[in-house]
Amino acid sequence: MSGSDRFNLLSFTGKMKVLHLSWIAFFITFVVWFNHAPLLQAIAASLGLDSQQVKTLLILNVALTIPARVIIGMLTDRFGPRIVYSTLLAICSLPCFLFALAETFIQAAIARFMLGFIGAGFVIGIRMVSEWFPSQELGTAEGIYGGWGNFGSAAAAFSLPALALWLGGDNGWRYAIALTGLMSLIFAVIYFMSVSDTPKGATYFKPKQSGAMEVTSVGDFFFLLVMKIPMYAALALLIWKLSPAGVSLVGSELSLVCYIGLVLLYLCEIRQVWKINHSIFKQPVPELHRYKFKQVAILNVLYFATFGSELAVISMLPLFFAETFTLTPVMAGMLASAYAFMNLMSRPAGGWLSDKFGRKPVLLILTAGLALGYFMMSHVNASWSLPLAVAAVMLCSFFVQSGEGAVFAVVPLIKRRLTGQIAGMTGAYGNVGAVVYLTVLSFVDYSTFFMVIAATALMGFAVLLLMEEPKGHIAEVGEDGSVELISVS
Repeated sequence: MSGSDRFNLLSFTGKMKVLHLSWIAFFITFVVWFNHAPLLQAIAASLGLDSQQVKTLLILNVALTIPARVIIGMLTDRFGPRIVYSTLLAICSLPCFLFALAETFIQAAIARFMLGFIGAGFVIGIRMVSEWFPSQELGTAEGIYGGWGNFGSAAAAFSLPALALWLGGDNGWRYAIALTGLMSLIFAVIYFMSVSDTPKGATYFKPKQSGAMEVTSVGDFFFLLVMKIPMYAALALLIWKLSPAGVSLVGSELSLVCYIGLVLLYLCEIRQVWKINHSIFKQPVPELHRYKFKQVAILNVLYFATFGSELAVISMLPLFFAETFTLTPVMAGMLASAYAFMNLMSRPAGGWLSDKFGRKPVLLILTAGLALGYFMMSHVNASWSLPLAVAAVMLCSFFVQSGEGAVFAVVPLIKRRLTGQIAGMTGAYGNVGAVVYLTVLSFVDYSTFFMVIAATALMGFAVLLLMEEPKGHIAEVGEDGSVELISVS
């Protein structure tokens, strides 16, 4: 790991070059992932969509990312972030082009569903950054990576409506979205040619086996299986939303097949987890090599409330501003971008505060602020002045995104060789949150929607009390059998 050179944001060499290229890659994934949100009014008019179909597109956009983040996390640990990130950027440009060419709701829905895979890019960079930065800088580095990358959604909200208007005509939104796909394809090549998985001479630790997360105790084996259930439940919720009970995108028979498929997939996952971890039932893992899955589970719950709410809010905020304050799409998109704009400083601030004052106390404060922030947003209505409403949104987003930075300041400190898988599962819980929140939004008004998020944040605060502050060292075993102790405090 590179820790000797100074943490200089203006540098573009060594570890800083890797950090900058990684956040740019993440930035592009978010531009592509949320390129539709600020253009929804134009897309709806062009394709003749009703309000339920528009909300269905929002849910579809985050659905596939649930399994994708777990899969991409495993692939990253196995093959390295350089290859996986470049491949993801290149492949996901294709559904982006397909969405730009869509002529019907079905075509748009399929393309949007497939584009959910690009949302998995985040977990790749978490592993990459953890390989290049020492523990005392890791929270700040991961915060910069996550925050500046997340800003991609704000950049999309701010620029794409104006770009579509400039390109002109009914097809302006198509050209704007297609350009984001081209950007993703080009940067895939740049990233592959410009980075390496580790500093020269460093070891890239891989899981002993691929296919499921390793656990180190019998209790954690069953805990892992329980924590997998909400991910399948969120996918079941999506199927229900698309069934005749929702928007009738799929028929009753196909819905039943999908439900059965989810059950079979979960049974297959149980089998895979057993295959990877059955040895712990015969011989206990030495204390030196253990980690507590409880830490992962707590981070999952916190990310459900933090990133889950961010995904949901940045998807609906342009519409919220347009409908509440009777604004044009361009103006609504620009004002809504204020929420994601805060990522530039909020998420790095959360990581820096964690490095400086401890992981758990910072998370407690930020989670409490998150709950209060959404409670405040639930009271925003047309009687508010527009500047005051924007200020409330920005204040709330500070706690949300700082909380995300603080969560991922902890993720790489649990078990280095499993960082991709842990990041994948925690990140997937963010998408579980987004699916749940956006489904809630399809049934309630905006005020109730924000209140529901505030309530789940309070649940996260309660669970956080059980977290243990990371300290000491992580023991990792190299391919040659050598043991390396990595400091986490």
